Parts: sequence; structure tokens; C-alpha cells
Amino acid sequence: MIPPPKDVKQDPQAPSSTEQPANLNLGRMTNSVGAPVSDDIAPLTLGARGPILLEDLHLVDKLSHFDRERIPERVVHAKGAGAHGYFEVTKDISHLTRADFLSTVGKRTPMFARFSTVARESGSADTERNPRGFALKFYTEEGNFDMVGNNTPVFFVRDPAAFKDMIAVQKRDPRTHLPSTNMFWDYFTLQPVSFHQLLVMFSNRGTPDGFRHMHGFSSHTYKLINHEGTAHYVKWHFRTDQGIKNLSAREAERLRGADPDYATRDLFDAIERGDYPSWTLYFQVLTEEQALNYKYDVFDVTKVISKQDYPLQEVGRFVLNRNPENYFAEVEQAAFAPSHMVPGIAPSPDRMLQGRLFSYADTQLHRLGPNSAQLPINSPRHRPVTTQRDGPMAFGENGGRHANYYPNSFGGPHPDPGITEVQAGCKLAGTVGRYQYEVSDKDFEQPRALYRLLAPDEQQDLVDNIAADVRTTHPPIQRRVVEVLGRIDKELASRVQAGLNSS
Repeated sequence: MIPPPKDVKQDPQAPSSTEQPANLNLGRMTNSVGAPVSDDIAPLTLGARGPILLEDLHLVDKLSHFDRERIPERVVHAKGAGAHGYFEVTKDISHLTRADFLSTVGKRTPMFARFSTVARESGSADTERNPRGFALKFYTEEGNFDMVGNNTPVFFVRDPAAFKDMIAVQKRDPRTHLPSTNMFWDYFTLQPVSFHQLLVMFSNRGTPDGFRHMHGFSSHTYKLINHEGTAHYVKWHFRTDQGIKNLSAREAERLRGADPDYATRDLFDAIERGDYPSWTLYFQVLTEEQALNYKYDVFDVTKVISKQDYPLQEVGRFVLNRNPENYFAEVEQAAFAPSHMVPGIAPSPDRMLQGRLFSYADTQLHRLGPNSAQLPINSPRHRPVTTQRDGPMAFGENGGRHANYYPNSFGGPHPDPGITEVQAGCKLAGTVGRYQYEVSDKDFEQPRALYRLLAPDEQQDLVDNIAADVRTTHPPIQRRVVEVLGRIDKELASRVQAGLNSS
């Protein structure tokens, strides 16, 4: 974990800038291997007007590093901002989980948060109509725990094989290299279960007013295990203490041109001036029996669990109080994965979560290499004791002389049989096969409830936003959109159709 700077004090009233403190003096410049540099402007040439010599080692060192400055961009969540902070437990939930960082009221755990847009590239605008990533890394005593959520309680699809396709249609057309509403609505009308998420996305909640004014959700159901081995299923809710604020489509579009880094700037400036944003964590808690018998499949990420059926229970609060000192080192290289869990927290059978357990860790191997956990922003509070060795960019002593295999008789690391596997005692049975979800009327009940919950002006914004996007598609796709909306609510479908007719 990157420690806070010890020699630079932030002025709460200081403006957002890249200016260095006036008293900072790094001294003599060196090249990448520490040799002093005599001149960083003029190259080594044969005379004043002659060619540059290859033996200008500083120039070669400088340009060759410059040529390799970029690492692979995230396939999803490419554009984002981050900050450091802490999580504090405010309510006793020790009866639910043995997770150490949740064990005691008042216990504080350092953490790092990264917020992002989901589908667009790194140079895109912060105000794009898109879900927002809500990724949190808790540096606990028992290792790092990553909660990799979104600002929406549901998701587009519920099978991981569909994830690649769902992202592809939100990126660029393979021929024109332009965003394509035809691709987008063609796919989603053929995956109508996605319309719960689409109603959220095309409401004003699809364009939050920066990162500070949005909630965060695990979206997936997770499992908690206590010291007695009793399991509960939970949904995680991070509710903003700043209050929800959204942008209208008009204002989001204006900011897209006027300040494409609006949310990034807003988060940085708020922390820089001492206005630290915070979120309160709540759980929705179900016993195993309640989860298996609920009216909706709690392992289907396109569904929510009603707060009337299972009210929110307060757990704690996190505060972001320190900006990164270097964006690349702390934000771009931050690696989040749902598979980064600690004792007392376990995955559920949610298919999308199961797929993400593999995919998110795998993409960090692609982006950052097999030793990405050794980077300061990703390293746990306590040095890992493992038999893993070598690989690109191995830091430190690489395990030194200690045995790199198990079992061994030379004092190498050994498992602790006192640690109970979180899934121990879990009973599973079934026949191996490919079981597809069937789309049914039940899939449209929650989108219908969401639409009817919106205030009249919010309903109108939703209708206008959908119609504005769909009217740029081919007529057959427009008809399919209206048809699917009709399964949600006849009035909604007729209003969108009227909007299309008026174009």
C-alpha cells in the first residue's frame, strides 16, 4: 500500500492543479539507472549541425522509456478516478461474518476506491450515459478484499458468456469505428432481460452528477460465514452521504463538450479542499433458506431484493480523504478482482459473479503481469508468504533462499489447518449440463415497478432519452424496442412510440 507523503502538507484551500510545493527540490537529475545527467535538452551531435550520435545514452534511455509508457487499457472501466481513505465499522455484525475487518465496532481499515464509466475508452467523457464502476479495495489484516461493484443494483445480463457481447455493442462498430445505436439496440432487444438495467441507464440515474453523488452496489449476492460456520446471503449497498444528484440529458451533453473530465475533477477538488466524500454501507441479509425460497432468484444479477422484504441493515462507513500523488502508479495500476476475498466472505452461485471471479483477475495478468499484486497500490498490509516466484517485474528479494515448493523440510511456508475454508460444508448436487435461463413475464415485473416508481417528470425524461437514442436505429429495431417495452408497461411503450413518431 502506498503510504501518505510525509513531507508535503496539503493546503485545504489550495486549488486543483499539478503545481509542486514551492519548497520541493529533488536535486540532481539522473537517468533511469541513477547516473547523473549533464544536459536534458541538447542531444549529442557531430558538430552544431551534424547528426545525433547513437552513443547519446541519455537520449536513448529517455526515448526508449517514452515509447513504452503505456500499458494495455482496461477493456471495461477504462476511464476512472480514485482516492484513498478508510472504512470504519459502525454496527456489530460479528454474528454474520468472521471477516476480521468487520469484526469490531470502531475498527478502521485503510482502503482505496476507483470510480469509472463502464464501456467507453480512457479518453471518453465522464458524463457518458453509462453505468459507473464502484470498485473498493480494503487493506485488511487478513489480506486484500475487493468489492468490485457498480452504481446500479442490477446488471445487463446474467450469464458470463454474454458479458463480452454486451460490452462489444457499447463500444465501436468494427467497420466505421463509430458508436452504433443499431448494434446497441439490436443486441439488447434480443436480450430483453437487460431492460431492467436499461431503464436505470436511460433514466437520469444513467448520468450521475459526478462520482460523489451516486450510490454503489455489489449487485451480486455474496455469502457471509460466521465463526460457527453459519452462512447468510447478502447484498451490499453503499449509499452516498452527499445525497443523490443526477444530470439531465441536456446538461450531461453540455458537460461532455465543456468539461469531459467533470467527475474526475469534482472528486479531486472536493478532497483537495477538505470536503471528504463518504458512503454508508448497508447489508440486505437472508438466511440460506430465505434465499432459496425468495420469490425471485437472488443469484440472478438482473433482479433486486425488495427492501420492504429485507430492510437495509447498517454496517459501517467509508471516507475518502486523500488524493493520489501519482495517477498512473495509484489509479491506473490499481488491480481489482472479485476473487480477492478474505475469510468470512465467499461467492454465491450467481453465474455472472462466478465468471467474474476468473475474468477480472485474468485481465490484470494481461495488463500488469503475474506480479501485479507486488505493486505498492495492490500489495497487502502484510507481506505475502507464498511459494510463487519469478515472472516479469518480480520485486524485492523474490522469496530469497527460502523453499519455493510445498511440502518441504526447510522451514518454508505451510498451510494453516486452523483456517476453515469458507465453502466447507456447502452441499451441492446436480447433473452437469448447460442450463439456459428462460425469459418469462417475471423478468419484466421489476422493470415495471421501477417505471411506476418514477416521478412524472422522471418518467418523461426516461421516455425522451430512450426515444432520442432509438430513433437513430433501423425501423425493425425500433419496432422491437417498443415491443419489449410493451411487456414492461403498455403506457411506457406508447409514450416511446409517440416520441419516435414525432421525430
